[in-house]
Amino acid sequence: MDYAVLKLIHVSSVILSISLFILRGIWMLTDSSRLQQRWVRVMPHVIDATLLFSAILLTMSLQQYPGTHGWLSAKIVALLVYIGLGTIAIKRGKTKRARILAWLAAIGVFAYMVGVARTHQALSWLT
Repeated sequence: MDYAVLKLIHVSSVILSISLFILRGIWMLTDSSRLQQRWVRVMPHVIDATLLFSAILLTMSLQQYPGTHGWLSAKIVALLVYIGLGTIAIKRGKTKRARILAWLAAIGVFAYMVGVARTHQALSWLT
């Protein structure tokens, strides 16, 4: 597959993923019943699977692999942290305060990952 198409799919998935995560967080804040709708529970998995698959294809296309390229390793570790915080924010947090803090932290980690992707540096926006 063409690199430009892969990158478009990846970046589009990134935008959809964070947009839906922020929307779900707002619904969590307002105790909206929308969080229980089937599409709201299913779409994040579809979008994130597309995001992950396109990321794997991009790394193979560019021949830049975790372990070899520190920035990519940092991004993967941050992704795992983001996923953990996201699950606490949307469903596993025991209190609303814990969910809000996890939601805000997850958004911060997401911003870090965008910085790593843009700069190809583990220090992200600090470089």
